[in-house]
Amino acid sequence: MTRAVLSIGSNLGDRLAHLRSVLDGFGHRVLAVSAVYATPPWGGVPQGDYLNAAVLVEDPAFGCADWLRRGQELEQAAGRVREVRWGARTLDVDVVWCAELRDGRPVACRSSDPDLILPHPQAHRRAFVLVPWLDVAPDAVLEVDGTPHAVADLLARLDPAERAGVRRTEFSLTGAAS
Repeated sequence: MTRAVLSIGSNLGDRLAHLRSVLDGFGHRVLAVSAVYATPPWGGVPQGDYLNAAVLVEDPAFGCADWLRRGQELEQAAGRVREVRWGARTLDVDVVWCAELRDGRPVACRSSDPDLILPHPQAHRRAFVLVPWLDVAPDAVLEVDGTPHAVADLLARLDPAERAGVRRTEFSLTGAAS
């Protein structure tokens, strides 16, 4: 059994519908969903703002690669095209953290597979990942360079402008405006 944190984002088309498609696509596996945040693009490619959120998922039959596979299926269903690195997209589903549950406790998985590096190698540098993650797991811990850090501490270390760019919206993925 694994539990994972997925970072989801969209800045093309019906952004909110694309994010909601992730909840529909993971169905009963969804344990918690963050608020929806508006964020500037990351990576230097000119484009519109994103809507971002985090989703906590769990399934007894899924391994870490299964979360990635299903996320990529949902991206394809949303018409995702991979032409420009860090470019605009209808839907992005990233597995930022995954753990096996042992005796009811999560034990973080590590992977150096180029298709699924765990923990996500850039998560600790991205406020648009960390802020929503804290909504679904306030006590979350992320290993960076072999050392565990509280996600809240990683967020506090980021540049204030990076943190300020993550703005909570009135949108909700679980119903009408919140």
